[in-house]
Amino acid sequence: MVRRVGLSTGGGDAPGLNAVIRAFVKVAVGVHGLEVIGIEDGLAGLVGTPRIQPLSFREVRGLLPRGGTILGTTNRGNPFRFPVRDATGSVSEVDVSSQVVESAKSLGLEGVVMLGGDGTLDIGRRLMDLGLPIIGVPKTIDNDLSATDATFGFDTAVGIAAEALDRLHTTAESHDRVMLLELMGRNAGFIALNAGLAGGADFIVLPEIPYDLEAILACIERRRTSGSHFAIGVVAEGAVSKHGELSLLGDAAPGGNARLHGAAAKLEAELSRAGCPLEIRTTVLGHIQRGGTPSPADRILATRFGVEAANLAARGDWGKVVRLRTPDIEAVPLADALHTHRVDPEGQLIRQAEALGISFGR
Repeated sequence: MVRRVGLSTGGGDAPGLNAVIRAFVKVAVGVHGLEVIGIEDGLAGLVGTPRIQPLSFREVRGLLPRGGTILGTTNRGNPFRFPVRDATGSVSEVDVSSQVVESAKSLGLEGVVMLGGDGTLDIGRRLMDLGLPIIGVPKTIDNDLSATDATFGFDTAVGIAAEALDRLHTTAESHDRVMLLELMGRNAGFIALNAGLAGGADFIVLPEIPYDLEAILACIERRRTSGSHFAIGVVAEGAVSKHGELSLLGDAAPGGNARLHGAAAKLEAELSRAGCPLEIRTTVLGHIQRGGTPSPADRILATRFGVEAANLAARGDWGKVVRLRTPDIEAVPLADALHTHRVDPEGQLIRQAEALGISFGR
């Protein structure tokens, strides 16, 4: 009998997901003789009537440069808090985890390989406790999983943001404006820090360093008095002033988290009220950071993760997560891979950026 394994993508999409799927299928099927079943829309594809698709060489052909995920994904498919709408239209959260486990078993799946971030991997750990074997592949553009040196999608997101900053520079200089660019990253500032450094930002506002408005105004004024009548600022979506709160868009949706939104617009309003002498404009890059063709670095990392995940599944080495420990890809217990980390406010990269004159609003 041919061994059968499932494959799912959960949480937000990231450049490189399809590259993982491609590599996993090529090695699992072509080298180890496994049968691979793709689960659609994260684990939501195992709730109710299963939504699945067999994955062979044919289905993964041409996926290496393709963004998104052919399996679909969702960040509202937590089976322990699954959103269900009743006849009146009201939405409530229901625990359907046992249904997910039973669906996987009824499909003859030996286990499921889950591609996702800290939330998805934690769901995988809990499903392991219910008897469903899991292998994890770390995925997030935020690069905030401490178990791995890097996550695929991060390099692409930083590259897109740096290109946006290059383009904003010309407009800022032409119009003598302060241009603010809001970037993703949740409560970690890795995208903002790296993109700001690569894109020549004058000030960078991070979640890890609550900003002082006067310090940012002083940065803008220093540039003005030195002859540069414009400034470029990068604002992480999770940024907050030393007196303020996170900028959120409404309340958390059922089965999901509250959306961070408006940090740059908030800073723009604060700067204007404080008498900033230059016009200010805000750009929110948003999901552009997630979409499109993955960078070569992300394609390579995603491919290596997919290969190692297939080898683990073939060996029956479940309960593990693949990770990068430069220069090698290795595996660690799932429970050890759930920790997140954030930018160190006193770290070397911050100190080097400040040596260049970049302000972090402190």
